[in-house]
Amino acid sequence: MEWKYILASIVYSVIGISILSISFWIFEKVTPGTLWRELIEEHNTALAIVAGAFMIAMAIIIGSAIHS
Repeated sequence: MEWKYILASIVYSVIGISILSISFWIFEKVTPGTLWRELIEEHNTALAIVAGAFMIAMAIIIGSAIHS
């Protein structure tokens, strides 16, 4: 293995995780209420499914964008 491929993988991983974190933070600010309180205190399963689906969808989009 060449070091440039390892370095490129690390850089793209950091960029992808950063973009995913920023997009989730925006998602939390746009939605009403506090996501953490709804998940932990209210045990809102539907919101947990939506948040998980959002994370998976954004990860697929970011991964596709970085791969191409």
